[in-house]
Amino acid sequence: MIRLFAFLGNPGSGYELNRHNAGRLLARCLSFYPFLKWQKKFNGLYCTHDSHHFLMPETYMNLSGNSVLAAASFFKINAEEIIIVHDELELPPGTISLKYSGGLGGHNGLRSVNKSFNSADFWRLRIGIGRPDSRRPGEGGPAGSGEGVYDWVLSDFSKDEKETLIPALEAGAGLLVQLLSGEPEPLLNEWKKKKIPVFASAEQSEENKEVL
Repeated sequence: MIRLFAFLGNPGSGYELNRHNAGRLLARCLSFYPFLKWQKKFNGLYCTHDSHHFLMPETYMNLSGNSVLAAASFFKINAEEIIIVHDELELPPGTISLKYSGGLGGHNGLRSVNKSFNSADFWRLRIGIGRPDSRRPGEGGPAGSGEGVYDWVLSDFSKDEKETLIPALEAGAGLLVQLLSGEPEPLLNEWKKKKIPVFASAEQSEENKEVL
């Protein structure tokens, strides 16, 4: 059972709509988000809902693990009872993927969590943001080169990306709601690199258009 939901990103209005903040943006699409009472705790923003714990680390991405470990230690939560919600360069925009353990993919937030727990055995909900494309001016080198990644993740989503992102965030938020009352293992096959159609949640997207 998932007991701690951690939404990675960077604090502050300057980072709010960055690609690197996809995890924090997904939190705002939770159906019960308006009713959550966030407070500063565990080096982040923390709240509870239906006996579950929700956390937005405010340590900046590279030190996310400090915040997650502080909350987990206080409530005696094991790594395998945690889901980390984060942006993912290796998935195209509009794609959501549920994963357990495995590699860290060069993601500094995941690296920090891994270092804090001395384990990669935690759940991840990955939100595709794609990689910078050398064919587009200012985006950096070819896929896999690593060029331009820093500027890419710390830049805001483009207009076209927002059209695919909101339905994906809503779908991911719906998945997290399922995890409030169920185990994640049965959902792995369905949510392995799942592409979310843009039209899948048009009505809900209208409600959440202010997220971006």
